[in-house]
This record gives sequence, structure tokens and C-alpha cells, in this order.
Amino acid sequence: MKDIQSLESWSVVKNGGPIAIAGPCSAESEEQLMETCRQIKDSIDITMLRAGIWKPRTRPGSFEGIGEEGLKWFANVKKELNMPITTEVANAQHVELALKYGVDVLWIGARSTVNPFTIQEIADALKGVKDVPVMIKNPINPDVALWRGAIERIYGAGIRQIAGIHRGFSSFEKTKYRNIPMWKLAIALKTEIPNLPLICDPSHIGGTRDLILPVSQKAIDLDFDGLMIETHRDPDNAWSDASQQVTPARLAEILNEVKIKKSSTDAEEVNTKLDTLRSKIDRLDNELVDVLGQRMEVVNEIGDYKRDNNLTVFQAGRWIDIFQNRPEQAAKLGLSKNFMEQLFKLVHDESIRLQTAVVNTEKA
Repeated sequence: MKDIQSLESWSVVKNGGPIAIAGPCSAESEEQLMETCRQIKDSIDITMLRAGIWKPRTRPGSFEGIGEEGLKWFANVKKELNMPITTEVANAQHVELALKYGVDVLWIGARSTVNPFTIQEIADALKGVKDVPVMIKNPINPDVALWRGAIERIYGAGIRQIAGIHRGFSSFEKTKYRNIPMWKLAIALKTEIPNLPLICDPSHIGGTRDLILPVSQKAIDLDFDGLMIETHRDPDNAWSDASQQVTPARLAEILNEVKIKKSSTDAEEVNTKLDTLRSKIDRLDNELVDVLGQRMEVVNEIGDYKRDNNLTVFQAGRWIDIFQNRPEQAAKLGLSKNFMEQLFKLVHDESIRLQTAVVNTEKA
């Protein structure tokens, strides 16, 4: 997928990144949609307008979107404000209708990404379509392979203007977020597909207005290519996701407050300093690998000894000692206790695996 195009090559992107996409969670009425979008355009310069036309809801009886009538309204918004528009599609019919009414960019929601059959139906509807970008949200559950699979299916339809949208992941764990960011999964996807543009949806990650700014800043700090922020002229009375939408005025404040950072620089002095520091990191990483290698050699020796003396591989007391003492020791050096707990759990799991292999091998 090396020929996935950068955002800068998309015809709807006039300026360089990061891009900004904003608009109401749902198109509720023609007047609400037009007025919200007009206020957004008057408040700040953004890349494109968004609105939900079809809304997949968890339970029946909730507002599930206006449907085709909303596309007519959105087409009028596009014409009057001279702005590109984007909406979510969840099946082949949605694709056909969205294209019929001149939607510039399509996006696929998290509930669709989780289902390969749905993605393939959308991909089949896109075959032969040219110059229509498609943005794909991560699946509800934390599964990078499923996210990548959806991207590959859309790519297989001939679409080359593709972007991922990171909207966080559902979890039974109670946190301050509506959907836990799990930034490492978005980074993992970017590592697998380095040229894939990534956009963050802080509205769905945060779930509340007060979290949109910090989540947006975190995304920009991680070199995301843009933001999608739900914006409504009267958020408190929105028909869907009221708590995570902001006013056009607040949208402008957020985008102005986010500190844009560069992923690279031409300044020779800065690059020289970074190269020096990175060389130190490389050397220390090599030392870490060497130390881990030495540790695992000792682990194998312990495995031999346990086998010869008929001892169990796992010994709870020893694990408790490691799990408690190592992170506490690291904390005294200013290291994150949580990080060290995770690190030593990984090291211990690998030690158990190696020792189990040794114990189950007959002595020569």
C-alpha cells in the first residue's frame, strides 16, 4: 500500500496539515445544519464540514439520522458555503446516495469497521469510483489487524486516497474517556502503514467537551495529520452526543490553542543535537538488549536446576518479590512505576516460557 496518497494530494485539502474537520454529530434540520456550518466557517478556517446523515445507534428507538433528505440539505450547505463535505457511510446504498449528492469525502464508522462483510460491501460499491477519499475509523474493539483489514479492503477497491481515523476503543474499564485512546494501537497501525494519514476524533475519545482540547493536543504531539471535532450551534440540545459537541466559537478557541509542532526541521544545529542524543539512545538500547540476553541465559540455568531438582517453574513468592521490589526500586530513580510493572511482567512471562521449555526437555 505504498501508493496511498498523502493528504496534501487530496483535492479537498487546500492548505498543508494538520487538517481540521468540523460539524454536527447529526443533521437534525436544514436550518440547524446550515446555521451550524455557517457559524463554523465564520469562526475559523477549516478543511471540510462533517455531518451524520445516518446514525448507527446501540438501541432501537434512538434518533438514527435523517437519511437521504439530510444529503439534500448538506448539498445546499456545500453550494452556499463553497466548502467540501464529508459523511459516514455504512452500506452500499449509503455510498451511492452520498456520491449522488456530491459528498466529497466518505468515512466509515467504528461499528462498520468491526465487520469485514460490511466493509467488503462498501468496498464493492466503491470500485470504479475515482478521486473520492475514504477515511476509516478504528473498530470498536482494540484490534489493529481488523483496522488494517478494513483499510486493505478499501484499497483493494482501487481507492488510494485513504486515511485512518482514531476514535478510541470501547472497554469495560471505567475511565475519564468515553473511548480509551490506546495511542499505542494507532502508532502500531502507522508503523505498519507509514504513509497512511491519521486523523484523530477527540470528540469520541473524550466524550465530554472539556477533554477535547487535551486529546487534540496529544494527537498533534504524536504527529497526527488532523482532527475531526463535532460542533453544534446549540450542543446542549443536540439530538445525539450532546455532551461531546462544542459550539463553533469554542471550536475556534480549541484549534487556536492547540500548539502545532513540526515532525522535522531543516535547522542544522537542531538536527545535529538530535542525532547526538539518538546515538546515545541507540547505544543504551544495545546495552539493554545485551543485559536482557545475559538475564535470559541465567533464566535457562535456573530452568536446568529446577528440572534436575523436580521444582515447579512458577513460584508465586518469587514473582511477588520481583513485581513489588523492582518497580519500587525504579520509582526511586524517577521511573514510572506502572511502566516498570508492565516491563517486568513481560520479562517474567518470557522467563516462564523459557524455563517451561527447559524443564520439559529431557536432560542430555
